[in-house]
Amino acid sequence: MNPFLTALLWLTVLGLLAALLWWAYRTPPRVTLTRTLPPNGFQGTRLPLTVRLELHSRLPIRYLMEDPTPRTVVAGTPVRLSGELLGNAGQEVHSRLTLNSRGVYTWPGATLHWADPLGLFWRSLPVGEAQRLDVFPAPHGLRLPELLRPLLSEGGLSRRLGLDDPISLRSVREYSPGDPPGRIHWRSSARTGTLSVREPERTAASSVTIYLDVSSGGAVFTESAVRLAASLVQEALTLGLPVSVATNAGATPAGRHAEALHSALLRLAQLQPDPVQPVIPPIRSGGNLIVLSASPAPGLIAGAMRARATASRVAIVAMPEGFYLEPGERPRRQWVAAPDSVKNLERQAGVLAGAGILVFVLRGNQSVLRLGG
Repeated sequence: MNPFLTALLWLTVLGLLAALLWWAYRTPPRVTLTRTLPPNGFQGTRLPLTVRLELHSRLPIRYLMEDPTPRTVVAGTPVRLSGELLGNAGQEVHSRLTLNSRGVYTWPGATLHWADPLGLFWRSLPVGEAQRLDVFPAPHGLRLPELLRPLLSEGGLSRRLGLDDPISLRSVREYSPGDPPGRIHWRSSARTGTLSVREPERTAASSVTIYLDVSSGGAVFTESAVRLAASLVQEALTLGLPVSVATNAGATPAGRHAEALHSALLRLAQLQPDPVQPVIPPIRSGGNLIVLSASPAPGLIAGAMRARATASRVAIVAMPEGFYLEPGERPRRQWVAAPDSVKNLERQAGVLAGAGILVFVLRGNQSVLRLGG
């Protein structure tokens, strides 16, 4: 036989076989993908992950399933399954996810690639459903001084909630730096010759609201402020107080229950720097307000004054970038002065204290662990 005709015949046979393989494997196998993991976690922690793939095919196939994780979420073992199949098969991947950055992530479905046993024609198919993963900011412990702790709990708990009752006098003690001028007991001070302050019956705030001003300071301040806010939320809930987180988008529902905690942490997970002028939302009557800001502008201070009309206590915590220490950092030398807005805030601290607004400025040798200390 003519060699040319023989080669042409073989090419025809191979082409028919390839066409047959292409046609036979155009239908995907039946596939079920199950991804098991907690819906949320804290930044810096690890979550268990199980991915199970179940396949059924009436023809022998080769397959590859890839399920890449969202950005900044790192799997200890790559989520990747491959093999050959005829009939039914099931495979699992067990891994742990490291949550490197806070945020709300959408984990899309995986991709299944399948082909004929020879691997001539590969096709792809999206499988599984997208899942949402919430990564909350990691809180850290706080060692609050007596000057700041009343913001979370107005003294020891009694049956009454809300504003102090000036009539419910428990005792009189010697004045300490930082005590509100409005609590000076003038009669006792005149009698003893020593400046004394009233110590009213210790009551609890009706709620604690933490407002974050992210109009300045950039990403560095936002990350630290979010972590500090998460720590204050945790501290307030430990004391059994209703807590809320507020931004320009409004305030989350105040409460002691899991839903309130989830709403507060979710708001913190999503918060990003925003140059819009800060606006403090209305504060519940008798509640306490803590404002975190990198550079408190006059508009923010005016908003704190308005909030004081209904709030029991208000505190402005200034965290100028580079002037505070994250947990684990060591004190560092400061080469520049604090911003003018922070200096102006310090000059107004005495007047603001008289109006029931406390001022704290974190400096280069002060850690957020010792807020206000």
